[in-house]
Amino acid sequence: MSDVALRMEHVYKKFRKGEVYNSLRDLLPALTGKMFKQQELSERDNREFWALQDISFEVKRGEALGIIGPNGAGKSTILKILSRIMKPTKGNLIVNGRLSALIEVSAGFHQDLTGRENIYLNGTILGMTRREIDSKLEQIIDFSGIEDFIDTPVKRYSSGMYARLGFSVAAHVDPDVLIVDEVLSVGDFVFQQKCLKRMEEVTRAGVAVLFVSHNLRSVSEFCTRCLLLDHGKVMMNGLANDVIQRYMNGERATVIYDDSKAVVISRVRIRDRDGESVRFESGEIAWVDVEVTARRPCAKMAVVLFVKDESNYEVFNTSTERLGCESFSLKSGETFACTFELRLNFANGTFHPFVSVFRYDTETVHDRLKLGAGIYIGSDSDVRGVVNCFPRVVRHEVLTTGSVAQVSGAYGLRD
Repeated sequence: MSDVALRMEHVYKKFRKGEVYNSLRDLLPALTGKMFKQQELSERDNREFWALQDISFEVKRGEALGIIGPNGAGKSTILKILSRIMKPTKGNLIVNGRLSALIEVSAGFHQDLTGRENIYLNGTILGMTRREIDSKLEQIIDFSGIEDFIDTPVKRYSSGMYARLGFSVAAHVDPDVLIVDEVLSVGDFVFQQKCLKRMEEVTRAGVAVLFVSHNLRSVSEFCTRCLLLDHGKVMMNGLANDVIQRYMNGERATVIYDDSKAVVISRVRIRDRDGESVRFESGEIAWVDVEVTARRPCAKMAVVLFVKDESNYEVFNTSTERLGCESFSLKSGETFACTFELRLNFANGTFHPFVSVFRYDTETVHDRLKLGAGIYIGSDSDVRGVVNCFPRVVRHEVLTTGSVAQVSGAYGLRD
């Protein structure tokens, strides 16, 4: 038996923009509408585009391959082709064995059926026999963690409950290939970690896993190799951390000079002790070098540095002026340079630095720059959230019942 579980060979996928009329009933109203709007009807130019171009890769048994890239890169299209939801325009697809896919939260669910009934429905769609489902029913329900609602119609489920039940079924199919999309992002953090552990178990059992996610930390921890896509093309295929590094460097924003602006951010660099970097350990020191160039005279300027998390929530904000530096003034052609030193006490995750040129007395933003894909923070300890308080357990013991009652009473916890 081949050790290759799935393979894509020179796969292309073409889509057509706009509407396609394949019946007289649809065509006549459309033609009438275009005539009244005085729109041309003839052009088919620029309506076709390639969502995938010459995609080739393979995944071996027991291997986890991550697929990353910006929105619209073609990640979901690849998964839908692998899941047989759509056919490639050209190219070959080889899947050796049973494939189980979780690419849409509600795929294979009937709204009016209960969770238990949908396990049988979804399991059958994924290729399980009734006997298999019967033997694994309790495991699936237990893994989902929604046993209290398993006999409730799924139309009353939240998106997180959908994800729990859908992944639980997909993970118990005993597939040869498991495909998981960003769908796990709708679940709570504890369940996401539970799913990752389950995927680690199935890979150790020889299952090939294809994992699509914007959570670079999860990709880095779980996948051995990674595929970077952009505009339907493979930009890099290699070790997960190398590909993640390429993605984060490759999306770094470039400065575009705008003649309408009096002052522009002409250079930004994030570096560690060894030079430019986008990957840091939690608590490590980073330096942010900023240069601002004046195209016309300007006065009373400050450089603002702020950071947002993946949810676009601002987690940090400071400026040269608020840190005690005087505002600066520039003549045309002059450049102001400054360096921020930061201790990155962030928890694991990806964060997005921004720089702006700001005048406080008039509350005017003169220029603003987002630094591409951001910076990746890793940590050896299991710290979740936004900040890292570098915790440690200083006491660990089992108290007697009497001691617990006494302590609870002392803190006013007793009714």
